[in-house]
Amino acid sequence: MNIRSKPVRLLATAAMAVTMTACVSHPAPVQADTTTAPASPTASSTAPQIPGTPAGRQLSWLFEAVPRAPIADDELAGHFTADFLKAVPATQINQIFAQVKGMRLERIVSSGDTQLVARVVVGSTPFEIVVAVNGAGLMNGLQFREPVEAKPAPKSWAEADKLLRAVSPQAGFLAAELTAKGGCVQAHTLAADHARPLGSMVKLYVLGTVADRIKRGAFGWNTQLTIKDELKSLPTGKLQDRPDGSKVSVLEAAKLMISISDNTATDLLIHKVGRRAVERTMRAWGVREKGNVPLLTTRDLFALKGADYPRLAKRYLSLSPGQRRAYLEQVVARTPLSQIKPWTSPRELDTIEYFASPSDICRAYARLMKQGDKHIGEAMSINDAGIGLDKKRWPTVWFKGGSEAGLSGLSFLARTKAGRTYVVTTMAVDPTAPITEQDTLDQLIVSRAAFTLLTKP
Repeated sequence: MNIRSKPVRLLATAAMAVTMTACVSHPAPVQADTTTAPASPTASSTAPQIPGTPAGRQLSWLFEAVPRAPIADDELAGHFTADFLKAVPATQINQIFAQVKGMRLERIVSSGDTQLVARVVVGSTPFEIVVAVNGAGLMNGLQFREPVEAKPAPKSWAEADKLLRAVSPQAGFLAAELTAKGGCVQAHTLAADHARPLGSMVKLYVLGTVADRIKRGAFGWNTQLTIKDELKSLPTGKLQDRPDGSKVSVLEAAKLMISISDNTATDLLIHKVGRRAVERTMRAWGVREKGNVPLLTTRDLFALKGADYPRLAKRYLSLSPGQRRAYLEQVVARTPLSQIKPWTSPRELDTIEYFASPSDICRAYARLMKQGDKHIGEAMSINDAGIGLDKKRWPTVWFKGGSEAGLSGLSFLARTKAGRTYVVTTMAVDPTAPITEQDTLDQLIVSRAAFTLLTKP
């Protein structure tokens, strides 16, 4: 394995090919956790502390286990999910471990309960380890990748366009500066007004709707939501693993919805505000696509594309918007999660999804900023997707992404120390084949380069 030239991917998504994820190299990183545990004894005494989160504990185990590879099957079963081990056999895991013996921890790039990114060095070669765990703390994602900054970055808008066009046949891009009045002054675009499927970027509109309802006094950030079986969705996320009847605050659900793209948290919030309210927000913020009405919950989307496909989907698409609402409530919502089967090829991207353009996403960020609620900033800044912007120069970074088989979207807002605010959005769609991990990494590289180009003298 050549770590520098070819990132090694050890990644098995536990439940679905369509993950509705935060989507950067699936999994994406989240904010540093203040709870810490002693660093691995294989790291130097001056190494940074590894967070004492479920993901951090698995990273500590990796540092302890890698030097003594090969690791027995029963031990691996205690650290990886069964689905991961089915997709990535023990022999392959041990082959990778053998090639990264002697790895040394440099720093924790970003960390949360269920996801973590660590910068490590093997010899003189730096790379990143991305760890993701499920609700039981078992790894359902493990990736070794090049640091974003190690990849050649576009030095012009033309080079950025060329890289994005190589990512997918349907690419969208926008780089803009936000004005004090909430406008988007475009610096460079590529099909920026063409609506494309969003995946989990629709959660920007759910967050905006929640904040608006709170501002109007309908409920508060501390209002408790009840987790019920009929409101649970599929991963990504962790709320689906909590017992029925458990409580979660609106604020916690919002943070999980944005930071780790928790689908059950999203559906709880949609249920709280009502799908029509989210539809109104999208229209008020300039999104006119008819495919957003009625707004699907994430569970609706999974069921329509994964349960008895294509019968449910065809029936749904044959109905009028009013009839579709009734069908969602009377048929789709009653479909057990156990009946939803995975799929790996693009499916109904232009009919059963959420839709907006890069220009629409820029306006969504502008409206979220204009709402002025500190909790919006808290949720949006937890996960920076590993973009690696200099924190001294860019103290504020927001991120939301979205993915499904055949689509990958990344959107960022970043504010300079001087108070200038910029938005960068990339969308990649391929109706014939999944977007690869390398393609998504290329989107991230373009996004990082765009902030440099936006502020270039």
